[in-house]
Amino acid sequence: MKNGNPAVVGLAGFGMTTLLLQFHNLGLIGWGPVLAMGIIFGGLAQLIAGFQEQKMGNNFGYSAFVSYGAFWIGLSIIKLLNHFDIYPTSGTDLGFYLIGWTLYTAIMFVASLRIHRAMAFTFATLLLGFILLDLEHFGFPALKTAAAIDLIICALAAWYMMAGIIINDLAGKNILPMGKKIIE
Repeated sequence: MKNGNPAVVGLAGFGMTTLLLQFHNLGLIGWGPVLAMGIIFGGLAQLIAGFQEQKMGNNFGYSAFVSYGAFWIGLSIIKLLNHFDIYPTSGTDLGFYLIGWTLYTAIMFVASLRIHRAMAFTFATLLLGFILLDLEHFGFPALKTAAAIDLIICALAAWYMMAGIIINDLAGKNILPMGKKIIE
């Protein structure tokens, strides 16, 4: 019996939640949909996908999905604590949270260069997005829109990989190419 690829759920959750947060950052939606997806799809579903990646022996997928699942749950908790005035978080506090994730993403970007171009592109846009958000939280608010546009591209790149895994598997051939490794 063939195992399913847990990356399809992890990439779907990452892409959906990232997309919704950027719609929020552009002023198109409120926090409700972002928090719901941040807890369930971007958070819990990615955690589950990551744990399944571990069973498949994929350290990259294991680290990425468990970590970014925790990112979304953590961000959702921060926003809920702010909303209910339990423990307020300043913009600078959130900026430091994002810096930690920027550093982690830089490591994952370097690792992604050994997977395929689609993965490297996704992590390059994610790293750029985090850098722009870091700068936004430390005195450059005009970068929020640039970060949102970049991260929408990142979300769509994650969905491209998800679609490729599903469609290529069903077709039995490479319909949506992922590209070669940048570093062998």
